[in-house]
Amino acid sequence: MARNFRRTRSAHPIADLNVTNLIDLGFILLIIFMVVATVAKQEQTLPVNLPTESKSIQIKPDPDDKFESITIRADGSISLGGRQLTMAQLGRELSSFAGQPKPPVFRLRLDADATAQHFVAVMDELKKQNLFKITFDTQTAN
Repeated sequence: MARNFRRTRSAHPIADLNVTNLIDLGFILLIIFMVVATVAKQEQTLPVNLPTESKSIQIKPDPDDKFESITIRADGSISLGGRQLTMAQLGRELSSFAGQPKPPVFRLRLDADATAQHFVAVMDELKKQNLFKITFDTQTAN
């Protein structure tokens, strides 16, 4: 019996789609978003008793601005972006930001029980590096 090795011609389209790569991409994106959300949330969890102010109209920030937070706790310890620093280390970190073409806006999170000297010391370091874009985090009075 002779064998026929010719392929049969079929006019129907191939309906199989390999989605394994798409599933892998989805899981990788999910992991990336989870890591970024955890890091962004960690910065806001530093326990600080913010000073209170009356309600006022808030100006929306420029969407192109990058923000860095400086937290001053009641005991005088300073954190930049969640990393605890000394005043000398803060000066070195701020000098790296000053060298950027568009430095970030610094969010000062000052504990209500911190002394004015801690605040003035941080402001002095910012002034030395010519970093003048600053916002203050507060809470509204009830």
